[in-house]
Amino acid sequence: MGKPVRPRFGSMGVWPRKRAKRPYARVRSVPKVKEAKPLAFAGYKAGMTHVMAVGSDKNKRTAKTETGIHVTIIECPPMRIASIRLYKKTILGSSVSKQLNFKFEKELSRKMTTPKDDKLSKAKDVEKLNVDEYSDVTIQVYTQPKATGLKKKPEIFEVALGGTTKEKIEFVKNHMDKPILISEVFKEGQVIDLHAVTKGKGFQGPVKRFGIGLKSHKSEKGVRAVGSLGGWSGQGHVMYRIAHAGQMGYHQRTQYNNIILKIGDKPEEVNAKGGFINFGLVKSTYVLIRGTIPGAKKRLITMAEPIRSKFYKPEFAANSIKHIMTESKQGR
Repeated sequence: MGKPVRPRFGSMGVWPRKRAKRPYARVRSVPKVKEAKPLAFAGYKAGMTHVMAVGSDKNKRTAKTETGIHVTIIECPPMRIASIRLYKKTILGSSVSKQLNFKFEKELSRKMTTPKDDKLSKAKDVEKLNVDEYSDVTIQVYTQPKATGLKKKPEIFEVALGGTTKEKIEFVKNHMDKPILISEVFKEGQVIDLHAVTKGKGFQGPVKRFGIGLKSHKSEKGVRAVGSLGGWSGQGHVMYRIAHAGQMGYHQRTQYNNIILKIGDKPEEVNAKGGFINFGLVKSTYVLIRGTIPGAKKRLITMAEPIRSKFYKPEFAANSIKHIMTESKQGR
């Protein structure tokens, strides 16, 4: 009988496997959207539960029948605009030409050095901007984790806007002193991409890190070590593709085409008895997303407009949830 063969573990598409620079992800690519709104929103991962939902795809077995599916709960308190960034095209590409900082909450000073009040911009400064001078407009937003009770220090990151340049500036002028709700960015039944930093597992060997097989018991140079250093291993050279020990986890990853099943502002609808393990109780607006998502509990998850959803058809649509399980997750 021949020896079973399987492909090696460890995609080269996510090399190098090193630790992320920060515990929350950055969105590197977004689609063009005609509506003037932020193209991303962030929330804190609370935990998982399962719901009973009715399928909407007539070609699937779940069509018009109640099916149990697992969902992830993300708590999404409102975000606020910290500044507006205006870009100009140069020989080397687009670069920030001007930045206007707005008034923000004092908790942001825990994260960064904030400018003094006399250097902050107002609505009249935004109205004076000449739209024709700039090629793109983005905003810097910060979270409000104090609404969740997890911590006080917010996260700040840059978010792209939809619409034309004029519509983008108009959106900033209308929301510079108002909180941005997730219901203004996404809708129930919408497909989104998730950007997050995965769970960190520390320094691991090649068996766990890449899934290589164990060597024979007669091996003289380690059972859990790689069997060959590759075709080019002379003069102390080893190819980077060789499965060696190293950092596992705490990498930035993107998960495409996730369906939003529900956006709610009544936490008692999803709170488990005794709270979620390593998180507690949900206290503000929440989102139910089908399936698992990368990242540990309490970690910031960035939700963005999808870039690969053209041919994706969700199996469950909005308003398909009939029951949400709220039994205890404490193991009792």
